[in-house]
This record gives sequence, structure tokens and C-alpha cells, in this order.
Amino acid sequence: MNLLEKLSKEILIADGAMGTLLYSYGTDSCFEELNLSHPEQIQAIHQAYIEAGADVIQTNTYAANYLKLQRYGIEDSVKEINSAAVRHAKQAAGANTFVVGTMGGNRGIKPESIPIEDIKRSFREQLDFLLLEGVDGLLLETFYDLEELETVLTIARKETKLPIIAQVSLQEPGVLQNRTPINDALTRLEELGANVVGLNCRLGPYHMLLTLEQIKLPQQAFLSAYPNASLPAYTDGKFHYVGDADYFRSSAESFRDQGVRLLGGCCGTTPDHIKAFAAALKDRTPVTNKVVKFKQKEIVMKEKAPKAKPEYEPLQDIVKRRPSIIVELDPPRKLNTKKFFEGAKALKQAGIDALTMADNSLATVRISNESLGYLVKKELGVRPLIHIACRDRNLIGLQSHLMGLYTLGMNDVLAITGDPARVGDFPGASSVYDVSSFELIQMIKQMNQGLSFSGKDLGEKTVFSVAAAFNPNVRSVEKAVKRLEKKISYGADYFISQPVFSEEKLLEVYENTKHLETPIYIGLMPLTSSKNAEFLHNEVPGIKIADSIREQMFAYNNDPEQAAREGIEITKQLIDAALDLFNGIYLITPFLRYELTLELAHYAKERAGILRGNSYVETTIY
Repeated sequence: MNLLEKLSKEILIADGAMGTLLYSYGTDSCFEELNLSHPEQIQAIHQAYIEAGADVIQTNTYAANYLKLQRYGIEDSVKEINSAAVRHAKQAAGANTFVVGTMGGNRGIKPESIPIEDIKRSFREQLDFLLLEGVDGLLLETFYDLEELETVLTIARKETKLPIIAQVSLQEPGVLQNRTPINDALTRLEELGANVVGLNCRLGPYHMLLTLEQIKLPQQAFLSAYPNASLPAYTDGKFHYVGDADYFRSSAESFRDQGVRLLGGCCGTTPDHIKAFAAALKDRTPVTNKVVKFKQKEIVMKEKAPKAKPEYEPLQDIVKRRPSIIVELDPPRKLNTKKFFEGAKALKQAGIDALTMADNSLATVRISNESLGYLVKKELGVRPLIHIACRDRNLIGLQSHLMGLYTLGMNDVLAITGDPARVGDFPGASSVYDVSSFELIQMIKQMNQGLSFSGKDLGEKTVFSVAAAFNPNVRSVEKAVKRLEKKISYGADYFISQPVFSEEKLLEVYENTKHLETPIYIGLMPLTSSKNAEFLHNEVPGIKIADSIREQMFAYNNDPEQAAREGIEITKQLIDAALDLFNGIYLITPFLRYELTLELAHYAKERAGILRGNSYVETTIY
């Protein structure tokens, strides 16, 4: 009797976690490699689950594909690892236990981080080796991204007639991270040829049962569930789970009542959990009819979610209709903020459109730009533009930070990847980089649709206006513009450039970006000395200064006051050239010397007024 024939008559018990047990033994590297180096451990775990009552065991191949094995430098061992894993499972199983070949999802909360073509190639390779070894079926598990699961399921169904179990993982009960209702997702998987559809990982019994209450019995396929033991805890540098077997025993009947035919365990589960499931459901027959108790939760679509009205006219709209000046004034490195607020007040009186504040630029610790942004907005009436670097916050921190900014009424942000921590004043600090600036832009725009990073309903839409960074100081501006186009596709509303130091570069940027409808604020920064110019040119990523400019600054190497004056005059010339080509001017204040950018802001407004017929001279900040 094959697996599907058994499932048509009985509730079958599957095994639990492999990695949890290996981790508890002290293994903290590639679990799949142990198929080669420690086969006795793998076989012992299989045997323990079978003795606990498992009718179905899975091969130790969850991450045994090219994409995941390359993290450990063993991507050329896909065949050996998968082949050995099937042999170990079959040796433990004997004649009375089914062996399914496991293949796990690659994409997490960042679906586009792995191209679908790479996933196809990697999946086909692993699939071939599992099929060659003669598994009894396939288990596709822990897929957060429905596109990935549908893609690999389609491939697998074409390659084999063996039973296929296809399981999704949820961030939130009842709905996938792309907001597809669970019923719809499982129906689609059934239509693509899955023989068993269900859930695994992320959720424990409580939340998984809440989801199962929303799921109708499949028409042709069977239903599966592999809950986690609990939420993971982290103590003394190690992860562990606290769910006990008695809890699983008490929930087993509820899984049966929801129509589950294949019941196993995922993260944190052990042979004790599986033994509890097996004991509770011994001789229990599967249900063939089920009433869905709870109406499928209504998904708040973007047109229904309430949306706040932005307090300010978006900068991308302002700069399209008239010249616009924004100024960067970095938060101080020390706790004395007197000079910062003096500068903010003076720049506000100069009529700038926004005050931008970097996010620990060059990985150097400064006062939080969020706190200073709130204060300049509340106390001075200045519009803050907050830089957000991917370096310092994980996905949880980034979303929380953005929710906080929105709550405080700060809706103008610049999404940047951020300089690595090793270049700053804490070189031992870690750089997070859960996402790149591209993905951060996309996630912020998703919040504007009322959805969190993981697809959860936020209750209302944010109204962020998202700027993206542009570095024109590269060998190939054409390639840099390709990055701009990609950022536009991810949702960037406008661009803010690194400082430009030559009229030739301004013209080159214009010629290469004039086809874009997305506006650009051109970065300009007054040099303060020859040493300042040499440091920026030679040591700061993204900044290059023309030789002629460095020579001009060097001429006043021994006269600091005149050197600063020369830096101002050079920037004024660049303002004249920039305003002939662009409406947006982004002035960067060096060393909190706001008097420099204050003079330049006045000059830029005056020149813009002359160029545009004096209509701009009287405008003030919104």
C-alpha cells in the first residue's frame, strides 16, 4: 500500500525536527553535511522518530541544495549529500515506514532576493538526486513565498508521479505574506498537482489550529500540519524551545477535527512530541466532513485601508514645479545640541524646503536623527527629512522605526544601505543589512498600502515620501543611472545625490538622466580646506573631486579663512551651473558649520529667483 492509499484510510504520523536535535548535540553548522561526516547521528534520529510512532520520515535534506550549501562552500556536494541522506532514511525505515525526500524553501521575507531562475536550477538538481535514490514521495516545506512553491511544485509534478506534499509557512495566521488567503493558496497548490497540502513551521499548535479552522477540506488532496513546539527562546547564546509533549497530546484531537491526515512536527519538536501525537490519535479515523467555523478574515485591500493626509506637499511635487532647496545638517556627535538648533533655526528662516539629517553617517555615532527631527519639526516648524540606513537595524527594528516616524508625523525619508560598521568609530560593531536600499524602498512603499514588511494589516496606510540615494561620482554614470531606474521600479519618489564638484559632472549627470521623470536633488558641499578636499577625494566612498578644484583649494593651504571663502565661491559657481539643469539643490553642511550652507541657501534662492522670474524668492518652507 503506497502513501496515498494509506492516507485515504488513516491518519498518519510524521516525524519531527531534525535540526533541533542536531543543534542540541552541539552542532551549529551545516546539518545536511552530517549525512556524510556523521551518518550514525542521522540514522539514530530517524530510528528515534520511528520508535516514537512516526509512519512517515523525511530525509535530512531540507537545505541540501546548491543555493544553501554554497554558504558553507560545499555546493559541489549536492549529489553526495542527498544520496547519502536517502540511504540513511531508508535503512532506518525498513519496510513499514515511508521515506519522503525533503526540499525546503529558499526565499524568506525578501522574495526578490533570489531570482526564480536560480531557484529552478538549484531545485532541479536536488530533485533529480532524490528521485534517483527511490524516495516514496516528496515533501516541499517551509515556503513563505507562494511563487517559489508554485514554481518548484510545477517542476516536480512534471518529473514524477510520486506523492507530493506541499506546505506553506505563515507570518500571520490565515494569510500568506503576500496577503493570499490560506484557502486560496492551498487550492492553487492542489490544482498544480500536490497530493497533500498544508502548513509547517513558524506557528505552534495554537495559531496553526486557528488557521486550520479557516481551511476547507481539499477536494482531491489531503491536509497536513507540522507545527513548531513553541516560540524559540534564546538563553546563554543558544536557542531552545519550551513546548512540552503533553501540550501536543492535548492538541492532537483538535488537529484531527480540522481534517488533518498527516500530522508531524517542525522546529523544536522531538520524538517525545511525536510519541504524544501518535498515542493520542492511535486507532482514530480521519474526518471526511468539516464545517469551517470562522469566516475567512477579510483582507484589507489598499483601496479600503484608511490613509492619512500628508502634512506637507511632497518634495517630489515641489521640485517638479519650482526650484527647491534642502539642506543636510548632521546630528551632533556630542550631547550639546545648541549649535545644531541655531543652524536649524537660521536655515528655516532662509526658507529651505526641508532639513535632512543623516543616520550615523560613515558609521559614526551621533544623536538619533529621529529625536532631532521631531524637535525641529515641533519647536521650529522645520520639515525634517530623515535618512534611514539598513546598517543598524534588522527588519524588526526598521519597521518599528518607520512606524514611529509616521506616528510622529515625519513622512519624508531617504532610504540608504549605509556605510559598513567597520569604517566608523566602533569597528567591532556588526552591520545588519537584512535588506538593501532597494528592498527598504519597496517595503516602505508597501507600508503606504497599509501592509507591514511581512504582509500584516497595519490598520491604515502610511504616507511616506521616499527618496533614494544617487552616486554620480563613478566611472560609468550610465551604470549608476541603471541603478536609479531599478530604484524607481522599487518605488523611489525622487533622488538625492552625493556631492558633485565639477560643472562637467553636472552636465554628464543631466545628459544621462534627462529621460527620467523622477526628479533629482543635486548634492553640493562647500569645501573648507585643502586637507578637507584631499580627505573627501581619497578616503570617503562615493566622493570624487576634480583635480582643478583640489588645486584651487591647495592654493590657500596656509590660509584657513580664505580657503573656506574659496570653497564657498566654488560652490556658488556650481549652484549657477546646477540651476540651469536641475530644480533640486541639496546643500550638505560640513562639520555643523551652518553659516556656510546658510549663505549658499540664500544665494541659491536668489539665483533661482533670477532664473525663474523672481517667483521663488518669496517662498518659505511648507
